[in-house]
Amino acid sequence: MRTMKNKYNKRAASLRCSPFTLVSAVVGCVFMIHLTMLYSRRYSVDLEVSPQLLIHHPIVRELERVEEENIHMPPPRKRSPRAIKRKPKRPTTLVEEFLDENSQIRHLFFPDMKSAYGPTKGEVNDTSHYYFPGRIWTDTEGNPIQAHGGGILYDDISKVYYWYGEYKDGPTYLSHKKGAARVDIIGVGCYSSKDLWTWKNEGVVLAAEETDETHDLHTSNVLERPKVIYNSDTGKYVMWMHIDDANYTKASVGVAISDNPTGPFNYLYSKSPHGFDSRDMTVFKDDDNIAYLIYSSEDNSVLHIGPLTKNYLDVEPVMKRIMVGQHREAPAIFKHQNTYYMITSGCTGWAPNEALAHAAESIMGPWETLGNPCVGGNSIFRSTTFFAQSTFVIPLPGVPGVFIFMADRWNPADLRDSRYLWLPLIIGGPADHPLEYNFGFPMWSRVSVYWHRQWRLPSAKEKKIA
Repeated sequence: MRTMKNKYNKRAASLRCSPFTLVSAVVGCVFMIHLTMLYSRRYSVDLEVSPQLLIHHPIVRELERVEEENIHMPPPRKRSPRAIKRKPKRPTTLVEEFLDENSQIRHLFFPDMKSAYGPTKGEVNDTSHYYFPGRIWTDTEGNPIQAHGGGILYDDISKVYYWYGEYKDGPTYLSHKKGAARVDIIGVGCYSSKDLWTWKNEGVVLAAEETDETHDLHTSNVLERPKVIYNSDTGKYVMWMHIDDANYTKASVGVAISDNPTGPFNYLYSKSPHGFDSRDMTVFKDDDNIAYLIYSSEDNSVLHIGPLTKNYLDVEPVMKRIMVGQHREAPAIFKHQNTYYMITSGCTGWAPNEALAHAAESIMGPWETLGNPCVGGNSIFRSTTFFAQSTFVIPLPGVPGVFIFMADRWNPADLRDSRYLWLPLIIGGPADHPLEYNFGFPMWSRVSVYWHRQWRLPSAKEKKIA
């Protein structure tokens, strides 16, 4: 009976297969047509943009001419025979030399004030408006810019760029023996510019609280990575930031608000977004004016992303976990041709590590990792994000597909002397990382950050010619 039943079932199944096979064939045919159209659409976009942007565009050709670095390690320091016997000396790495405040090559990473650049340094015409990554960058008064871990707001009302960041002009110390290097909260610094090179100090726009020890902004606490966005519905400038205690156990976000981009900002509150811990974070305002909070959470093992409320003063209950288990922080998110891109760093404290670029068709994910975006320098430079950490990405005005990558070269021995690396970022060409093919076969473009000892923004005349 079982044999007969099996035969009957097999025959019945074969009879039922005919319409199913027909439907499957139709669905497969539709899928292949969709795939072909998708590929053709993306390929046509590549054909439309790439020749102009990556081949014929003189500005891009100049920015792609990267420089190489050949840093020679200093000779090993003398050690006593007893010390050698107790612990044989292993070769010192370049990263260790970078972190060593007594290193003989420290000046290569942190040049002194003699090489500073800025509007008051008397540059001749051929070096004016050049960026010198890693050198001291001064404002219009000749003082080093204090805007660490910051971000840029372009204000459509005043047609001015505003650079907000951590004002760290104080002594560096350890909160306890095994604690991280830190500076007491001074506040959030703000600088204004019309050309992204000449920066005027607008002062501390969100100041520390010096007397109330229970306040989030008390000098003994932590304020990091401030970002400001403008809400056109309320007419308010809203600042989001990482708020923590000296031991980094509070792990919250803070919110402040102002009627003007230059403040003063009124601090509102702090919270654990979506009920989770939050450390390195950023905010992103999309083309439809919906803003999002992106933050490192769950002990820095995951990034969370979710929309803000319409007034930008809180988070909506919706949240997605992205890059699960990848231990990424320092997110810097931007958008190009309806694709969202993000650059993140690993979690190694003040020590530099390898950046990764990511892409998504929807800001809420899923997100695909594209690989290390760094180009030039040398292998160690590329594996350490040029000895820096991402903080923000802004479009380069007038040149589609070209952005400015903003990063901090942290100086844990003297955090006020941390440096800024602004480098050209270009989107174009195939991604260099094996794709997972989970997203409808997207044709992601490579994200490239090019190393230059010096580079400049193109003039209005050059943009017009290009």
